Amino acid sequence: MVFRDSLKRSKTKVDGSEYDSPVVAGLQPPASYKHNLRVSQGDWDLLAYIVLANKTNTKHVGQGLLDPEVRTLTFGYIGLNGKKPIIVARSGENHDGQASDNSLLPGLNDDMALNILARSSRSDYPNISCLNKKFRSLIGSGYLYKLRRQLGIREDWVYLACNMMPWKAFDPMRQKWMRLPRIPCDDCFTCADKESLAVGTELLVFGRELSGFAIWMYSLITHDWSRCPVMNLPRCLFGSSSLGEIAIVAGGSDKNGNVLKSAELYNSELGTWQTLPDMNFPRKLCSGFFMDGKFYVIGGMSSHTDCLSCGEEYNMQTRSWRRIENMYPGCNAGGTFHPAMRSPPLVAVVNNQLYSADQATNEVKKYDKVNNSWSVVKTLPVRADWNNGWGLAFKACGNSLLVIGAGGRGSGDNGVIVLHSWNPEDGSSNGAEWSVLAVKERAGAFVYNCAVMGC
Repeated sequence: MVFRDSLKRSKTKVDGSEYDSPVVAGLQPPASYKHNLRVSQGDWDLLAYIVLANKTNTKHVGQGLLDPEVRTLTFGYIGLNGKKPIIVARSGENHDGQASDNSLLPGLNDDMALNILARSSRSDYPNISCLNKKFRSLIGSGYLYKLRRQLGIREDWVYLACNMMPWKAFDPMRQKWMRLPRIPCDDCFTCADKESLAVGTELLVFGRELSGFAIWMYSLITHDWSRCPVMNLPRCLFGSSSLGEIAIVAGGSDKNGNVLKSAELYNSELGTWQTLPDMNFPRKLCSGFFMDGKFYVIGGMSSHTDCLSCGEEYNMQTRSWRRIENMYPGCNAGGTFHPAMRSPPLVAVVNNQLYSADQATNEVKKYDKVNNSWSVVKTLPVRADWNNGWGLAFKACGNSLLVIGAGGRGSGDNGVIVLHSWNPEDGSSNGAEWSVLAVKERAGAFVYNCAVMGC
């Protein structure tokens, strides 16, 4: 199937086509992407009714309901394209009584059908794959996710594991929680500390099994767990981040506890690890992020006692590292506990702007790239100092910052996890407050792992 942007017409209203469709309610474009789509609501209605009419079981669809609305949509499509599409009402038969063609959506060329399907919410993909073998093969191939990446279409889902809740996915748009299958790992991996990273359509969970370091991978395509190839130099306590289908892991500790300065790049399309040039300094308990197309590592410790305030920037074009002095001075801030007891820096990047959640002051800070300095912009909705930053997630989700932690500002003994969101464009400390995106009961008061997958 050849990709081609074939939907370039403007939105046109069809007179007299006011109706309420139960099918369209379940097949909608992502709300956050409507402003940059070139597909009118009529296109979505057309797709919904083509899919409905093409289903094998149509006994629950009243012919009196289907025909007038399909006829209205068809006339609207004539006005947009100058020709009438063929709409299948029964299996193997079209409205003209002739045999249907073998295209993905009868009456539409495959390029146009793929563009429409790519722009639909990925929450609908499991249902679409149940229509027939052709749709199941398309969804299972992962092609639509590659096409979405080319079109710049992205939906962020939150993947979360808490002390009383195994891995679950949360769809902010649909406000829907989904349980992931259990990882088929040994008891050692289940009980050990883990790190997570979302890259492409994969969720990687790093940990230790009895045999050594292991990586389990959850695939959005297969909806199942499988083993991921281990790194060339397996490690833990590293800094990491992803950009599209690639991710970079830097620093950390090896199986003997040695602090590393090596880095590796993971390609989720190929399933391979590539060794990158070493950083200038070894570091563990650090954090990584992408900003302006470059990968950064900040914070952490160069030994069991020495804390690092500098950061490092990796340029993927020149394959070189650049040291940035005092990029994260927070590690030298005073406190009751030793720096080794604090969590890695809680950082997130929204629209190429870096933010951090201070574990000591419970404040959100904004990084100034020009002056290499930080300024306070907001107070956190939960306490980060409760456990030195551990048990709290601070992530970017679309255009917003996401803080996930125990309910209220106390220790969270009630076992409720609250997802708070705030869009920095709405203003700073005097602007909009944090909004509650979701509440999950009986999850526990401690967030073990969290990753945001955008695809």
